[in-house]
Amino acid sequence: MYDKSAVQHIREAVEQWEATDVHRAQARLPERRAPFTTLSGAAVKRLYTPADVAGLDYEADLGLPGRYPFTRGVQPTGYRGKLWTMRMFAGFGTAEETNARFKYLLEQGQTGLSVAFDMPTLYGYDTDAPEALGEFGKCGVAISSLADMEVLLDGLPLDRITTSMTINSPAAIIWAMVIAAAERRGIPRAALGGTTQNDILKEFIAQKEFIFPPEPSMRLVTDTIEFGARELPRWNTISISGYHIREAGSTAAQELAFTLADCFAYVEAALARGLAIDDFAPRLSFFFNVHNEFFEEIAKFRAARRIWARMMREKYGAQDPRSWMLRTHAQTSGVSLAAQQPEVNIVRVALQALAAVLGGTQSLHTNSMDEALALPSAKAATIALRTQQVIAEESGAASTIDPLGGSFYIEALTDRMETEANDYFRRIAALGGMLRAVEAGFPQREIAEAAFRYQQELDTGQRIVVGVNDYVADEPLAIPLLAMDPQGYERQITRLRRVRSERDPSAVAASLTRLADAARDAKINLMHPILEAVNAYATLGEITGVFREVFGEYQEPVFF
Repeated sequence: MYDKSAVQHIREAVEQWEATDVHRAQARLPERRAPFTTLSGAAVKRLYTPADVAGLDYEADLGLPGRYPFTRGVQPTGYRGKLWTMRMFAGFGTAEETNARFKYLLEQGQTGLSVAFDMPTLYGYDTDAPEALGEFGKCGVAISSLADMEVLLDGLPLDRITTSMTINSPAAIIWAMVIAAAERRGIPRAALGGTTQNDILKEFIAQKEFIFPPEPSMRLVTDTIEFGARELPRWNTISISGYHIREAGSTAAQELAFTLADCFAYVEAALARGLAIDDFAPRLSFFFNVHNEFFEEIAKFRAARRIWARMMREKYGAQDPRSWMLRTHAQTSGVSLAAQQPEVNIVRVALQALAAVLGGTQSLHTNSMDEALALPSAKAATIALRTQQVIAEESGAASTIDPLGGSFYIEALTDRMETEANDYFRRIAALGGMLRAVEAGFPQREIAEAAFRYQQELDTGQRIVVGVNDYVADEPLAIPLLAMDPQGYERQITRLRRVRSERDPSAVAASLTRLADAARDAKINLMHPILEAVNAYATLGEITGVFREVFGEYQEPVFF
């Protein structure tokens, strides 16, 4: 893009400027710290010029929006045609309470649903299981059977809005409940649009909500990809998630690399199943974190699109341009929120949300200011939603496509992100692929080391978090916190008991026997017998119990 002699002239001018102007300025006023680094620990230069992106090929590296390699966005008109989906994550207590919150958020202008499940549900236990004691509804909604799912989705326009569900180990079962609940309302499965997170590899890496060993867990994911490709053309059966990798302490580059490497493992598993790349790749979606390092986060989204496009076309041979397009949801960083001076979190979230928009996300959740203290109150969730609406309607950020494209700093960061990710891909390949790397603890160790470095920076004051290790204020909490219905647990248990007493026990037993037989036969797609069991009102715990018996439970080895 740049004339070589002109670039050389710029390099010489910068050297002369640093030796004179900068040297004199530093003598008068030393720079605040040395070195300046991003949150990921990468050095930030004093100034970026065309010399830092001298090798940039506009057509090959950037291109036009909606065209390969999609660095500048996957849609030709960006947000000028359609704004990102405003999908606020919600879920607490009973299905009734969460259903009411969904309807409230839709009335406030939310454009997509996103379901949070409580810890027993995430681990495949019914609410009344001994393992679930004391955990009901605390970090999401409790779903123990199809009856709960019917209440959760009651009155929601499932054929007109998309529904995202943050569920992993029991994802196939919870998805089957959504399908069954919709079909009982007369909504065909082919009309359903939404996403199941269903990203089991990142559970082994970061979030640790795994149940079964890696191999059968991967089988379940592949079964859903195959089933979705054939029967639910509008559903994203997996959302490959860097969010939890970042929340565990990774750098931005590690989040990017490990997320894409996880997805390549899923792609290869689906190909081994016999699926054609273009039959399922267009429905793969992603979920990225948006942390505090503003420009680095923008560059991460741009690098992700470019890497994905190149890998899909050049390595996996995808012919459909939709397979080359990386589509992603984003969420502002929960781990960046502070319990101290929680109102300051509104500022953090606004900057993170703006970075996601400038990075070109297709969907966005903004965290609420009170999430370091409790599940979001209605007021806090509304402010978080209004943050997105202000960015969309008042800031001008949605008026043009990739507004920071061409910035010397942004383009240099984008290139660095791609280079670091490719280096990780090589290291993972040398270990035998992502599944083997996970079993060896490679990404887990990399993330732990990054998290330790960051914590050291906080402890020494090298990195400032306002209100936490500087600008501290001793003041009482002044915001309202969510209070859940104290009768919710009893209501949930009553419904679960009613389901068990009213269902056909022989139909349940027969469906669970067929499910166990299918689980023992690796050639059978498990979605069909799961749907049979769900429609018989077998509970989440009963279905997961079959898999626990057949597959076993995973115990993570000690890596550190």
